[in-house]
Amino acid sequence: MENKLCAGLKEELIEKFENRTAKIGIVGLGYVGLPLAVCKAKVGYNVIGFDKNADRVNQVNSGDNYITDVDDNEFKQLVTDQKIFATTDFSLIKDMDAIIICVPTPLTINRDPDISYIKSATTHIAQYMKKGQLISLESTTYPGTTEDVMLPILSESGLEVGQDFFLVFSPERVDPGNARYTTHNTNKVLGGITSECTEVGKSLYEQSIVKIVTVSSPSAAEMVKVFENTFRAVNIALVNELALLSDKMNINVWEVLEAAGTKPFGIMSFFPGPGVGGHCIPIDPFYLTWKAREYNFHTRFIELAGEINALMPTFVKEKVNRALNKQKKSINGSNILILGVAYKKDIDDWRESPAENVIKILMEDGANIIYNDPYVPQYKVNGTIFESEELTCELWEKVDCAVIITDHTNYDFEQIVKNAPVIVDTRNATKKVKDNTDKIILL
Repeated sequence: MENKLCAGLKEELIEKFENRTAKIGIVGLGYVGLPLAVCKAKVGYNVIGFDKNADRVNQVNSGDNYITDVDDNEFKQLVTDQKIFATTDFSLIKDMDAIIICVPTPLTINRDPDISYIKSATTHIAQYMKKGQLISLESTTYPGTTEDVMLPILSESGLEVGQDFFLVFSPERVDPGNARYTTHNTNKVLGGITSECTEVGKSLYEQSIVKIVTVSSPSAAEMVKVFENTFRAVNIALVNELALLSDKMNINVWEVLEAAGTKPFGIMSFFPGPGVGGHCIPIDPFYLTWKAREYNFHTRFIELAGEINALMPTFVKEKVNRALNKQKKSINGSNILILGVAYKKDIDDWRESPAENVIKILMEDGANIIYNDPYVPQYKVNGTIFESEELTCELWEKVDCAVIITDHTNYDFEQIVKNAPVIVDTRNATKKVKDNTDKIILL
């Protein structure tokens, strides 16, 4: 009788997913949650977004889009059609058929994982959950979180996983600003606590995502996510180290990497920069490092990569110092223009941007910081609030050195090179500029 009940709940939930009558709840309406809500609503689901931030909830319900990867008109129409609604009332969890958790997972001041947002969201869900619900965690975390942290909290409800409710981990793979790969067409990894959980989770996601890749467990899916970003962090560290060495050997590292990238096999192109940024690469590898200590295992590659990447803002300062020396000036008292504070080009996301550490280091040496970013009108570093300044003739007249941190597409680099007295280019953004190249100092 119990197995028949389990089968009944599973089949009923799958049917709701397939005919798009299921109600979908998304906890956390940030860079992951809001695009996901739109993706689900576009295929016919009614979506409720849960967020503790009342201002954000009001923005959603007003149809006011705040995520650049979401189309403004499309979003407003979905809100108008009542396909998307946001609330701070977590009691509505009881009305959901699926609840997807998309909350932040930062690091503590000691660089340990902070999963307090996951715990809080799970506790709220446990308070209101009912039989026949799917719960999916998308927030990046260390292997074991879904099974060792979430499952015990949810089980306090008295419900049985795989029978009364279904629990999976399916990591987000959002790449802000990527027009080619979106939530819809990026392969989705998924692992459930039981095979029934995996089956139900796959049924939900395959309605709106092109391909679902299932793995044997939530821990395997969690490892997939942290490995993906650790892979990038380690390879970025490798080319950053090559940049440091090439500088000492008076070799243009950009020329080397471009030529190496022409090999049709056995290589993947990565490029150096002023540091690593964003919500994933500077954080996720340390989740794996932290978890490895539980097994008395030392993740040497990961920690070394972190050390090398952390050196880059100081290397940028050294380049600025060389640039100013050409004019017989020092960093102390100079007006330094930072071009771009977003962590990657053509987006407004400045989380963990390398610009922050570059600015901090330059300020410590007495620099006067000016910045421009067409996507970030205001930026805060060490309690100081900076306003983005327009690139006028008057501004250029007081600039001693410009530092390209983010190579936004809408920057006119020929004009920048023409107007700046000297430039430190950390992104090889000026490679097509033919005149005044004596002003340019590459990373």
